[in-house]
Amino acid sequence: MRTGVAWINEQVAESSKFVPELKAEVARVIVGQERLIDRLLVTLLADGHALLEGVPGLAKTLAVKTLAAALKVSFRRIQFTPDLLPSDLLGTQIYNPRDGTFSVRLGPIFANVILADEINRAPAKVQSALLEAMQERQVTIGGETHPLPEPFLVLATQNPIEQEGTYPLPEAQVDRFLLKIRVTYPSRDEERRILDAEARTQRRHEVRPVVDATTILEARKVVDEVYVDEKIREYVLDIVQATRDPAAFGLDLGPYIRYGASPRATIALTLAARAHAYLDRRGYVTPQDIKEMAPDVLRHRILPTYEAEAEGITTDDLIARILGALPVP
Repeated sequence: MRTGVAWINEQVAESSKFVPELKAEVARVIVGQERLIDRLLVTLLADGHALLEGVPGLAKTLAVKTLAAALKVSFRRIQFTPDLLPSDLLGTQIYNPRDGTFSVRLGPIFANVILADEINRAPAKVQSALLEAMQERQVTIGGETHPLPEPFLVLATQNPIEQEGTYPLPEAQVDRFLLKIRVTYPSRDEERRILDAEARTQRRHEVRPVVDATTILEARKVVDEVYVDEKIREYVLDIVQATRDPAAFGLDLGPYIRYGASPRATIALTLAARAHAYLDRRGYVTPQDIKEMAPDVLRHRILPTYEAEAEGITTDDLIARILGALPVP
């Protein structure tokens, strides 16, 4: 069996041939937002879930629907509301009065791609039900466990400015998201292209499915083989450790960090960097891959103090300080 970086490069080059076609198909509908699409693909290839945060009107929902349409997989959109019940999400048991038995009716969670729209509008019991599905890739209904299909991807959206009638996501659930993606406003040129394409009553968002589930699952096997050098691994550990004990790295961030990132962040950052390298058609991870993915991996895993919030210091600011201070291998 062949090994080494050169062999992995060949494997990545062959396996990733679908990436340009998939990106091009999504770009037929989504103008700009290249970073958002890139992060969604990282999430897909790294077998994770993503939380998209941005003000209304930035094409969060459309981006997820378009990506799902470009994949030959099942897709369900679930609108989260305060009156949503766990059974509305997972499914329930139906009683049959003829023979006195129960049958299971599976809920919309049993799909490959789940769009959890406005996830923070559902109460805690629904969040808890979703937690098992995200982490264990299975659902329990009436004492019976049902595996979820592969691939299984939860892409959730939330609005950061309108908090009335919302339920803050539990820290345990937020930590299950591989990435928290900040969706920003388009540039002026991009918005002009959006205007030209969308300012009409008849809008068509026709997307061809170009990649099947088998291709995605095979790509994930290659992502696992992307080479991560020992120095890169130590760099990842330094970044995560610096969120917990910044003083050990000569950083005066102690008053601003209440809790640092968990060990899950170490795993997530390495996986995300591997997927990012794969999208660039490389068989090895560079320090730039780590720096590119660190904000999306860490921003929801660092809990700032009240002092940081009072001074307007965000988790992104803290991450930038850490990345700027640590030596790059």
